[in-house]
Amino acid sequence: MALIKEKKKTLIDDFKSHPKDTGSASVQVALLTERINELGEHFKQHKKDFSSRRGLLSLVGRRRRLLNYLKKKDTKTYRQLIKKLDLRK
Repeated sequence: MALIKEKKKTLIDDFKSHPKDTGSASVQVALLTERINELGEHFKQHKKDFSSRRGLLSLVGRRRRLLNYLKKKDTKTYRQLIKKLDLRK
């Protein structure tokens, strides 16, 4: 379920804050969102895959913590990220 290299590169390019940025909170949230969406598609076919569902819940929790951090540190970037990724809140 890993992201394809090209897709990951385009996500990083879309959300980076400076030319060498690969690990800022906004980039991490974008990558986690893509993985969560892919797992959502996986669960449409494999309804009883509970071990992967546990992994999905951990990814959602990690994304939530990063979003809380971003909201506390830089509200403007948080709002732009939520809007761009089409997340709730």
